[in-house]
Amino acid sequence: MYTVIGATKTRAMRVMWMLEEIGQPYNHIACAPRSEEAKKYNPSGKIPALLVGDDVLTDSVAIMHYLADKHGALTAPAGTPARAKQDALTFWLIDEMDAILWAAAKHSFVFPQEQRVPEIKDSLKAEFARSASILSERLEGSYLIGDSLTVPDLLATHCINWSIGAGFPRVDDKLGHWAKSMRDRPAFKAAATKED
Repeated sequence: MYTVIGATKTRAMRVMWMLEEIGQPYNHIACAPRSEEAKKYNPSGKIPALLVGDDVLTDSVAIMHYLADKHGALTAPAGTPARAKQDALTFWLIDEMDAILWAAAKHSFVFPQEQRVPEIKDSLKAEFARSASILSERLEGSYLIGDSLTVPDLLATHCINWSIGAGFPRVDDKLGHWAKSMRDRPAFKAAATKED
């Protein structure tokens, strides 16, 4: 059985949601970033971590790709053009949404007060809005790629949810309704209700 390390209101949610979607049981050890508990599994204190036997896997997207490949779920097969397109969208989401939200978080509460530059957040919000508009334009159906749920759907939904919590401007109605449909999935709800 897998064990997910990290609080539900962090990137650990991505991993937990994925495990729920693919029907894999897991234990959950809720802990904050940089806590002593988190540092037991990752010396940097970053979460999530996933315990797989004696191995400790880190980075939410790397964990999601591992799970997708291992269980043959929420992914196109490795070595196919479909997988390359899926990976391209995943990496775009990391660069154009996740990294922007993380930069805003660092200048809000992660960095020591003297290292924060609050003025940068306005430009980060504008950049996120531009990226959300691009994502909305490419959304043509129920999922970001093809006719089934894939890793980018989980990643994009998590980023949109994070943007709401961070006080970013709301995404357009099309993308907002899509993200709500993702949050309405039973697996998302099951992961979101885990105790922290």
